[in-house]
Amino acid sequence: MGKRICVLEDNEDIREIISFVLEDEKYEVFTFATIKDFEKGARALHPHAFLLDVMLPDGNGLDVCCNLKAESETRNVPVLMMSANYSANQMSKQCTAEDFIHKPFDIYDFVKRIDAQIQRN
Repeated sequence: MGKRICVLEDNEDIREIISFVLEDEKYEVFTFATIKDFEKGARALHPHAFLLDVMLPDGNGLDVCCNLKAESETRNVPVLMMSANYSANQMSKQCTAEDFIHKPFDIYDFVKRIDAQIQRN
């Protein structure tokens, strides 16, 4: 199987697009719509990267990023943040996310940036 990536995104259409694109690139994609669901299952999958939306119905993806970076088993796993809000880019740096992807995103650039982060790790 390919590299595993956990995606936390509340918008179903965006989750489906991300899954389709990354599965076409031979990624094994696991999607979560809420922080609650993500917290229940994502770490046990031992992903090669996390892709997190910033604004979620049950919290903030930046807080999830900070928690992942504080835990020994996930601190070295790349975290890429996504948002339509430009100011979230600065906030994502504070939680030491490896990259920030602005929505809407270019599919080719999106894949290249995820590939680059996973290859660095």
